[in-house]
Amino acid sequence: MDRFVGIGEAAAALGVSVPTLRRWEACGKIAADHTPGGHRRYDLAKLRPELFRAASEVDRTTIAYARVSSHDQKDDLERQKQVLELYCARQGWTFEVVADLGSGMNYHKKGLRKLLGAVIEGHVGRLVITHKDRLLRFGAELVFAICEAKNVEVVILNQGEDTTFEEDLAKDVLEIITVFSARLYGSRSRKNQKLLDGVRKAVEDSASC
Repeated sequence: MDRFVGIGEAAAALGVSVPTLRRWEACGKIAADHTPGGHRRYDLAKLRPELFRAASEVDRTTIAYARVSSHDQKDDLERQKQVLELYCARQGWTFEVVADLGSGMNYHKKGLRKLLGAVIEGHVGRLVITHKDRLLRFGAELVFAICEAKNVEVVILNQGEDTTFEEDLAKDVLEIITVFSARLYGSRSRKNQKLLDGVRKAVEDSASC
């Protein structure tokens, strides 16, 4: 279907007569573009957006996103991917699995950036994750708001608490402490190392309780 059409086709698409379409244009209800030769062309994507939305959404894919905080959680990452793949396959969706290995407080992970880029460009119709915290530790709501604005359905398989929350949060906190203490005291400072060791032990003891 052509997007830009003449007045007869535009009237037929809207189910009105040509005089009615002219009257609507005269009173500003609709607007027409003009070719260099002065001919009117009506944009059906504006007059009947549903005709084009359905076609474009066929090409929008489902992205299943998985993440863990550290290399020693690779087994958990594989389990997440398997759960997501099985769920999407059972729904009959065309999907792609995007995975990250890194802190939930890191907004610059390769997979997350790929996901956000695809959402913003309109290539994604659905986002599937196992838990909200798998997306980001803090700020997931912002990503969900972007998805809503781009008409992306968000599917969270487990609405309950992530069983690895305490462990992941401890790793995220340690990462922040490492960065800031290195900036304050220098990465080779003994004072820095002593401080980090003490805080690490406190965080690990807290997470194991």
